[in-house]
Amino acid sequence: MLLAPCWQAAALAGLAVHRGPDLRHLVLFLIGAIAMRGAGCTYNDILDRDLDAGVARTRGRPLPSGRVGARAAAMFLAAQALIGLAVLLCFNRFSIGLGIASLLVVAVYPLMKRVTSWPQAALGLAFSWGALMGWSARFGELGLPALLLYAAAFCWTIGYDTIYALQDARDDAIVGIKSTARLFGRHARLGIGAFYLATALLAQGALLAAGGGLFAELGWAAFAAHLAWQVSKVEGASEATALTLFRSNRDAGLLLFLGFALQGWFG
Repeated sequence: MLLAPCWQAAALAGLAVHRGPDLRHLVLFLIGAIAMRGAGCTYNDILDRDLDAGVARTRGRPLPSGRVGARAAAMFLAAQALIGLAVLLCFNRFSIGLGIASLLVVAVYPLMKRVTSWPQAALGLAFSWGALMGWSARFGELGLPALLLYAAAFCWTIGYDTIYALQDARDDAIVGIKSTARLFGRHARLGIGAFYLATALLAQGALLAAGGGLFAELGWAAFAAHLAWQVSKVEGASEATALTLFRSNRDAGLLLFLGFALQGWFG
């Protein structure tokens, strides 16, 4: 899901100039997303190792279980960050500065679950950054389509990460971890649905601002339908179902990307 906004924005930027996404950029974003997603997880796990030890689903992770020490994890984090930096330096100067700016958001996200019931919003700010990067990589600046896509990805992240947090709501209450899943409580379906609706509307705005087109609209419709399907299944979902719904967002993100890309290639 970290990769999806990058690819979507790269395809949207191509659509705006009646071309497909830059394939070199897609490869760079793939490598960068793998490296930085890993770095983010490692950083998060270092900070949360004591909290993770109190949650059934996470106490078996390498750090809380003692299989890996904090020093080794920090070295792994540095290696992943260096790969991400190497990828970032392949882009234009504006994008390099924009990528560096994202580190502030990434740094504070793991701390938010201790102080606010909206850590999913902090994750949304970080995970959606690729929507800005994918656009700036082609144009060297930001534009309205990129900003709208960023807002769409922000709402999407809140929605799907709330679904993810449903797995741990009971244990989170015991150890004091805050989340939108706990905040929404029995109204979780309504909250997720509201954010998914905003996601679909903002994505449509980004699409229209970039020029629109039949293939792009079909991709958007498939994406919106996928989100609606998730909402229909989330009420009373078991931990296994919540995880399945969360993971299905990989497919949802690819549907929107394919619509944008096909419009640029064949529209």
